[in-house]
Amino acid sequence: MPEASLRIAPRLWLPAVVAIGLSFAAGFGALAANGPDNDTPPSPPAATAGAAYTSAIKLTGPTTPFHDSVASRYNYAFGKESPFLPSNAMSVNGQFLSPKIFYTAQYCGHCHKEAYHQWRQTAHANSFRAPWYLKNVNMLIDEKGVQFSRHCEGCHNPVALLSGDLTQGMPKKRPFEDEGVTCSTCHSIQSSDATGTGSYVMGIPAVMVDENGAPVTRPVSDAEILAHLDRHSKAVMRPLLQTAEFCGACHKAAIPQSLDDYKWLRAISLYDEWQAASFTKQSPLPFYRKDSVSTCQTCHMPREALAAGADDPGAKDGKFTSHRWLGGNTLIPVYYKYDEQAEKLVAFLKNGAQGTGVFNIDIFALQKETAASDPPLVAPLGLCNFSIAPGDTLIADVIIQNKGIAHSHVPEQRDFYESWVDFTVKDSSGKMLAESGFIQPDGNLDPSAHSFTNRLVNTEGELNDIHQIWHNRVLAYNNTIQSGRSQLVRYRFRLPKEIKGQFTLTATVKYRRFNQHFIDYAMDQKHYPMPVVDMASQTRTLAIGDNTPVAPGPDENKPWMRWNNYGIALLDAQQYQASVDAFQHVADLRPDYADAFTNMAIVEISWERYDDAKPNLAKALSLLPGDPRALYYRALVERNAGQVKEAVADLEAVVAKYPRSRDALRELGFSYYQQHDYPQARDMYEKLQGVDPDDLAAHYQLAILYRRLGEKEKAAIESAKFADQKDDPTASTYALEFLGKHPEVAAESVVWHTHDLTGDPIKRPAEIQYKYIPGAGL
Repeated sequence: MPEASLRIAPRLWLPAVVAIGLSFAAGFGALAANGPDNDTPPSPPAATAGAAYTSAIKLTGPTTPFHDSVASRYNYAFGKESPFLPSNAMSVNGQFLSPKIFYTAQYCGHCHKEAYHQWRQTAHANSFRAPWYLKNVNMLIDEKGVQFSRHCEGCHNPVALLSGDLTQGMPKKRPFEDEGVTCSTCHSIQSSDATGTGSYVMGIPAVMVDENGAPVTRPVSDAEILAHLDRHSKAVMRPLLQTAEFCGACHKAAIPQSLDDYKWLRAISLYDEWQAASFTKQSPLPFYRKDSVSTCQTCHMPREALAAGADDPGAKDGKFTSHRWLGGNTLIPVYYKYDEQAEKLVAFLKNGAQGTGVFNIDIFALQKETAASDPPLVAPLGLCNFSIAPGDTLIADVIIQNKGIAHSHVPEQRDFYESWVDFTVKDSSGKMLAESGFIQPDGNLDPSAHSFTNRLVNTEGELNDIHQIWHNRVLAYNNTIQSGRSQLVRYRFRLPKEIKGQFTLTATVKYRRFNQHFIDYAMDQKHYPMPVVDMASQTRTLAIGDNTPVAPGPDENKPWMRWNNYGIALLDAQQYQASVDAFQHVADLRPDYADAFTNMAIVEISWERYDDAKPNLAKALSLLPGDPRALYYRALVERNAGQVKEAVADLEAVVAKYPRSRDALRELGFSYYQQHDYPQARDMYEKLQGVDPDDLAAHYQLAILYRRLGEKEKAAIESAKFADQKDDPTASTYALEFLGKHPEVAAESVVWHTHDLTGDPIKRPAEIQYKYIPGAGL
């Protein structure tokens, strides 16, 4: 079941442009109490608004006896027009589908042996039977009723959902409970969209089509399939299966009002994160550029050589599309003793799909606390001369770069998945001098560790600690690292007065499937064991006394990129002057790198110093004429200066090259609106909804535009969606209440903070200004 991820999280993990764009196009709208435009009619009732999120497929007849039997006793809790809500799934004819028409994995596996062998070990195959999942979904059923579990089972057990099994009076044993997401569910889906929460249309399962292309629903023999392999392929394969949109039907989700009795909340957004990342080349805004396009399947279903002795007719030229879906599901193979899957998962988490690693860890800088108001920053570490004395109090800046994942880390259910930074200081004998991120004796993580997580808070101001998402109201904070971004983690420690020789600093990103509290609850066992994977690590060896430059390691980034990652992390930490300074170092090291100047402009725009951004954008465009990334930001500067015509020209050039850039579509739509060109503004926002149906700015602006263009019914729908999806201004009260009760984690809600390993009070950032001195000693 997905977590709820609201927009108010203090950590600015999103590209700066998202916040900038919304400030122009929708930020003012979030303050509107009754929706956009004074003459907009009242929002439709909640049931109507909720139904707008479901498929437009309607019931078509003649109905089957199975459908009639289920319909006569089914709990249509959310209306007959939306039988599967809170899931957005729908059958191709709007009817209930008999579980008997779905082919089992064993049936498919008697030919596709390798696909079956791999599938059996995956999260898909075990999506419904894993005990921790069942414990969680049964808690929802016990509290609210089985009909609410449709929200979960649309993706965890599609057959149970579509067969109408999720209603009162049905047996506890579900159809396909041992298969979860089985072969015939994925291979029968006819269409999907970017709404998520199971936003697919399930066709009638068939392993063959007839000579006219119609599905053959009667039993089909192996001989028939072998005689008509082309018809078999047409029945089970379609281009949709190779798209990210297919995966996004489930790997994107929301919590609708029909589940939480509150309002729509964004839950998981892997599809959106992927779509905006450099891996897709659909947006010009990422900080780094990729040469090729990657989809979900590129990383999670790569074509690989068949193992020795393996057999599958789906292989071509000795290569087979992996059906392992390697990701972060490290507990399933351990629990079910799938040793092969466990080994491959660990390798995947360490090395990534391309074998080049998923993180870059850089212990980038060091500072010594002094009485001076501007203690120097030694950076980049390894390339500077500096000295250290016994008893020194030091601050280390660690940069974690998400370089190899096309979505956030951690993705999806980050409220109970657990990944963190383990930072250690050890003397030359290996004795631990300081550590942040240790595992406590009871298995719980050090509460003050820097973890890539969030905190879901309910109406009682308490933590939703066992994934009770239907009680969620707000995020206290969100420490996710988005694709291509960097995060700064700062550690303060003191060296012993008697220390001699060398000491080491080590930063390691660790991962386990669940936090200890949740898995202990789920398995009804204290300190339930889970594997912990070291995903990436870096160690720097320093000496008491003088330290001189050392040769960079083979995997270490070049100096300009180290500064660039530091600048990105400082930007997200809202340390704007320091971020500009870091990007200036990039420009000094690589004066031909246009993005160094664009990056400085991004910081200056975030800082609302638009005039300061102009020369940097001009320099970027002189180095890379027509660069869409620089043009996008120049358009924001132009529009701020009232030069809307010029902004439109720049944004049109961006959209011409990146027609699926959500940010460019959003800003161009608003610029047309400013020009009173309502038809073109409407077209841009409609295109934006084609990429992200839940874009808040699109709902707000389209409600106004449709009204002004005379399309009142559409205006009412968009107004209702905006009213449902906009932030609740009272929700932050719950977050503040929670943080007030939990000082051990409250610091994580502050974008610029230091993890203190000395026990001393930490000086506030405002009291210390940090100055970089090239090659200076501490």
